[in-house]
This record gives sequence, structure tokens and C-alpha cells, in this order.
Amino acid sequence: MNAPARRFTPEFLQWFGLFGAALTWSTQLVLGFGVAVARCGAANAVLGVDLRSWQLSLLGVGVVLVLLAEAAALETLWETRAAHYDDAAPDGRRHFFAVAAVLGNLLFLVAIVLGGIAVVVHEPPCQPA
Repeated sequence: MNAPARRFTPEFLQWFGLFGAALTWSTQLVLGFGVAVARCGAANAVLGVDLRSWQLSLLGVGVVLVLLAEAAALETLWETRAAHYDDAAPDGRRHFFAVAAVLGNLLFLVAIVLGGIAVVVHEPPCQPA
């Protein structure tokens, strides 16, 4: 017997579409900084932290999560296509957030890709400040 397919709630799609890419970008920045610090620290002699591998992994996961957030925003936009920004809640609010999320997610995608490429191409040397 097959279990029924589960759909995400419209609220989840709305909020994930709006904040998913921003949280992914900030997480990539924090984890990337941590990896860079670990590479230049004493633990690198034991652990052998490879900055490029970590940054490429963060870049790949980041791009996938941002594309999922964009898909959630596009799904919300499609579901509220008959609504207008000024319509009554919740459809008007969802439509407004979906338009903002579609545009914002593209900007965060560019920021994640450019940040990841910059670290991979230009690996900073370990120097004391």
C-alpha cells in the first residue's frame, strides 16, 4: 500500500522561499570563515584541512539550497498568480513575498557563486595579522 504524497504547506513554501537563500548565504560565509581559520591553525598539521575541497562543497550545497528556495518561491508565485500585492491576506501577502523572494534569491545565488569561486581561485596564504 502506497502512502499518500505529502505536499509542503503554502506557509512553509512562502517562508523557505523568502529566507532560505539568505540563511544559506550567511551559513556559507560563517562555515567558510571557519574552514579558512582551521586551515591556518595548528590543527591543520593533524587534520590536513583542504580549503578548496571545503569551499567547493559549501558552494555546491549552497547552490542546491538556493535553487530549492527559488523553486519554493516560484511555486508560491504560481499558486498566487491571480492575487495582487494589495489583496487581502494571506494571498496578497504570499504574492508580495513570492515576488520579493524570486528576485532576492537570484541575488543571493550570484553572491554565493562569486564568493565560492573567489576563494577557490584565489586561495589566501596563511600569514599572521
